[in-house]
Amino acid sequence: MLDPARQSGRMARFERRVLIGGLLVALPAWLAIMALLIASSHVGWLWVPVAVAFALTLLLLHWHQRHVAYPVYTLSGLLEALREGDYSLRGACNGALGETVYDVNALAEKLKRERLQFEESTYLLRKALAALDSAVLVFDAGQRLRLLNPAARRLLDDARRPALDLSAGELGLAALLEGPASRVLTYEFPQRSGRFEIRHAPLWRSGKSGWLLVINDVGRVLREEERQAWQRLLRVLGHEVNNSLAPIQSITGTLATLLAREPLPNDWRDDFKSGLGIIGHRAEALTRFLSGYGQLARLPPPQRQRVDIAELASKAAKLEQRLPIRIEPGEPLFASADPDQLEQALINLLRNAVEAVLPNHGGISLRWYREASRAIIEVADNGLGPPSSDNLFVPFFTTKPNGTGIGLALTRQIAEAHDGGVTLVARTDAPGAVAQLWLPLP
Repeated sequence: MLDPARQSGRMARFERRVLIGGLLVALPAWLAIMALLIASSHVGWLWVPVAVAFALTLLLLHWHQRHVAYPVYTLSGLLEALREGDYSLRGACNGALGETVYDVNALAEKLKRERLQFEESTYLLRKALAALDSAVLVFDAGQRLRLLNPAARRLLDDARRPALDLSAGELGLAALLEGPASRVLTYEFPQRSGRFEIRHAPLWRSGKSGWLLVINDVGRVLREEERQAWQRLLRVLGHEVNNSLAPIQSITGTLATLLAREPLPNDWRDDFKSGLGIIGHRAEALTRFLSGYGQLARLPPPQRQRVDIAELASKAAKLEQRLPIRIEPGEPLFASADPDQLEQALINLLRNAVEAVLPNHGGISLRWYREASRAIIEVADNGLGPPSSDNLFVPFFTTKPNGTGIGLALTRQIAEAHDGGVTLVARTDAPGAVAQLWLPLP
């Protein structure tokens, strides 16, 4: 910022230069007039108009000085306002420096918009940093901390010991700014310890280097995911076990009451046989459920080998006996996969399609094709379409009365173990659903 006294002195010198310049412009004419007066023999009456002209010259010089200096004062005021960050002032564009003032006004408007955009971006950035669960820290070239978000404050216990302006060494973070740009390690901070993902990168600010450090608590995220997974599993297990135990408990109570009666009714054997049959059926259903869970939990790693997709798809289609599967031959495709697991995945998709079309006696088609570097196996049916739910691939979720909720979950697990995937969506060309299982091609 310029000193006001220094700025005023500069403007005063400028005014004097304008005045002296005007005098120098008029000086040759006045010297000529003085020479004529001295050479003339009749000078008595000429001094009056000369004095009047001299006075008018001084007045015109003063007017010229104001006419030149005032626009410069205006321009100087506008520039000083811009320098101080005040972009609201505007100058009149009808003076001697009208074009220049117009350009300065346009510059002020542009700077005003840019400052507004910068303030909005800064506000959004601060809000984003405050909402992040990851700790974000910025160090200068000397590795002194210059910025940190609320997550970093909590991690470093900033409320007890202010961390700003401390060096990375004093904070115990110097080792995190060295080594690979991204890594996962076990570390102990003032407020938390565990496994953390560490990312750091160089940055530049005002022509000076610095460091950006981002710390993400991987262990906490994994623990939260594990907790949610256990909650989902316990809900499913509790629901299924209760569905089996409730009728078993009710029937055993009824049979115990019946057995305590004297004399026993004549049809007590039929009642016992029926009750024990229900108990056996529910126990068998619970066994199937737990067996399906064990199948998901014990899926081994795929034993990859060269697999002919056409041959595998045809084999899986022949295993389905309830409805004929229409096969649409495609180009020869070979994938690196576990044939047993892949066949099981296809059987599950075909079984799901058959159960969807059995009520309306619909049809099913099976085809395969190449899409970029992927092999896609597609099972389409003309049933009622997939249910409107986001839980189709969640283990034990089912919309069928006697379903286990294992088939689609197991299919997705097999596909992902082969670096592929599976989707089930509604058909766009006809009623029904289409399931796609894709694998990367070698």
